Amino acid sequence: MNVETLRKKYDSLAPALGERSRRLWAASEALAIGHGGIALIERATGISRSTVARGIQEVRSGAQAELPPDRSRRAGGGRRATVQKDTSLASDLDALVEPTASGNPESPLRWTSKSVRRLADELQSMGHIVSHRLVASLLSEAGYSLQANRKTREGSSHPDRDEQFRYIADLTNSQQQNGQPVISVDTKKKELVGDFKNPGREWRPKSDPEPVRVHDFLIPEQGKAIPYGVYDLKRNEGWVGVGIDHDTSAFAVNTIRRWWKVMGKPAYRKASELLITADAGGSNGHRVRLWKWEMQQLADETKLSITVCHFPPGTSKWNKIEHRLFSYIAMNWRGKPLSSLATIISLIGSTTTKAGLRVRSEIDETQYPKGIVITEEQMKSINIERHEFHGDWNYTIHPKVKRK
Repeated sequence: MNVETLRKKYDSLAPALGERSRRLWAASEALAIGHGGIALIERATGISRSTVARGIQEVRSGAQAELPPDRSRRAGGGRRATVQKDTSLASDLDALVEPTASGNPESPLRWTSKSVRRLADELQSMGHIVSHRLVASLLSEAGYSLQANRKTREGSSHPDRDEQFRYIADLTNSQQQNGQPVISVDTKKKELVGDFKNPGREWRPKSDPEPVRVHDFLIPEQGKAIPYGVYDLKRNEGWVGVGIDHDTSAFAVNTIRRWWKVMGKPAYRKASELLITADAGGSNGHRVRLWKWEMQQLADETKLSITVCHFPPGTSKWNKIEHRLFSYIAMNWRGKPLSSLATIISLIGSTTTKAGLRVRSEIDETQYPKGIVITEEQMKSINIERHEFHGDWNYTIHPKVKRK
């Protein structure tokens, strides 16, 4: 049989052959030709001599029958993946992209401003053998995605924005290494309580959607729910207090107080400090006097030195609680009417992830009046230490009575 005949034969069969069947076909033809068959197959088809020889070995030994029909080679065959040979590659990449990550909590909203080529360069400088294509593949496998900044910007960019991010990241790493708790806090979107339409879909019997109200008007007797969350960055745990009155600083700090009593203190028995990352506005805003006053009360009660770091204005979506806790709560109750406070508490408390997120929730029925004025004299009594870098965003409130 000549080369041209073999080539035509192979070209007609190749579209229907997989890797394994090509190898076995080439081996069978080479055996049928006899002496010089391997070289002839290589010239006619381009299949390498080593592949044809391996196929012949499989045919003669019967090894091809040992493979399941859906496999082309033995399990474990082929080159080992780079991340298997370089065990620190994945963790070093994660540290470059999200320096405050602790563990590996699953996240649907993670992003980076660094290109894959720049990340590859930095990894190479650390001693890793990696290409930008591999970096892109690893980022995708780890759940990272490119996010358009127009979807996350809320205002003009502050000139010290990036520096504040680095300051928060460094302080977070330092606190966690010292075994001190670090939490991210924020208020989730307020929800009307009742049989209102909730975005999203859920599985139900065909043609049997759950009926809800046509218009979203407040039902006075049921009111609204105000979820305020606390997320523990290290333990991947969340606490959500659901208020029914007003979203004030007193409500926010009381939620942190309840988290500390129920979840924080049992987990960090030797803690002497607490680091809180928060937005720049709202009930936990850096300019809100009541927030600092209530923080002083909490520091005095717990005997903890409480450090607060605020994200720059217009960057609230970078707060860890947004994409480590709130996004999963929203996914858990999508398509379900929030018909009662009990339903809301149940749906929040049942929120989990594959990475082990645990959430506890409770109703806070306390009344929190608006318009409380903190006087200059009260402000002067707060034992506050402002940091050298942006003391308006970064400060520590010490207890007035030190821990014994």
